[in-house]
Amino acid sequence: MDKSVLLLGFERALESLTQALSSPAKSDLEKAGCIQYFEFCFELAWKSIRFVASSQGLGDCSSPKACLKQAFAMQWINDEGTWLDMLAARNRMSHTYNAADALAVYDSLDKYRSELHTLFASLKMQE
Repeated sequence: MDKSVLLLGFERALESLTQALSSPAKSDLEKAGCIQYFEFCFELAWKSIRFVASSQGLGDCSSPKACLKQAFAMQWINDEGTWLDMLAARNRMSHTYNAADALAVYDSLDKYRSELHTLFASLKMQE
C-alpha cells in the first residue's frame, strides 16, 4: 500500500471523527457512532505508524503497542500514556460492550482526537 493512500484514509477518518464531535451527541446511537469513528482512526493511526516506520527502516513494529512505542521514540507522539489509554479503549470497545465503558470512552474522545491530529501532522512531515 502506498503511504499517501494510507495517510489519506487516516486523514478522512480523522475529519469524520472531528465532524462527529463538533456538537454534543444527543443519543446513545450518536455516541456509538463517534466511538466507531475513533476505532477507525486508531486503526489507521497505528497502521500508518507501522508503514512510515518500516519505510524509514526503523525496525519492526508489528503490534499496535510496539508501533506506539516507536512513535513515541521518534517524537511523532508526545503523550505515550494517552496513546496506551487509547489502545486499551479501542480493545475494550472492539471485544466487549459495556455501557459504562462506552460512556467513559466517549468522554475521552476530544482528548484522543487532539492526539490523533498531532500524530497525523507528524506523519505528514515524514512524507
